[in-house]
Amino acid sequence: MQTRLINLLLCLMGALGGGLLGYHLFFWIAGYGFYALILPGALLGLGGGALCRQKSRAGGVLCGLLALGLGVYTEWRFAPFVADNSFAYFLMHLHELTPITQLMIAAGAVFGYWFGQGREEVRREDDPRKAKTPYEVRG
Repeated sequence: MQTRLINLLLCLMGALGGGLLGYHLFFWIAGYGFYALILPGALLGLGGGALCRQKSRAGGVLCGLLALGLGVYTEWRFAPFVADNSFAYFLMHLHELTPITQLMIAAGAVFGYWFGQGREEVRREDDPRKAKTPYEVRG
């Protein structure tokens, strides 16, 4: 139980770093005229998955939800509605965003989930680089 909690905390720390990087990279890239709204969520998941010690669906779900929230927040900071620029108004009118914007927020959340799960640990005996040659097997 304690190792799972530590794993989730490490995943959360990596997600924080990746999310911050993705958020700032989005605005930097937008300054050059490109719209990379998938980036904050995907980098959040990559950061979270990079620090996970073992594969974790809970880490993936956590990163996916955080990536969804970060995508919505990033879009609000980038292009709030003209009628009312408050975050509450933005949340109430998410359905009015363009389909490509909605798709990019959703894709960022999917990538956040996928990458946020971490990766399987490769045991030494399963490592294909450590496979025995035919000469070593005969002994």
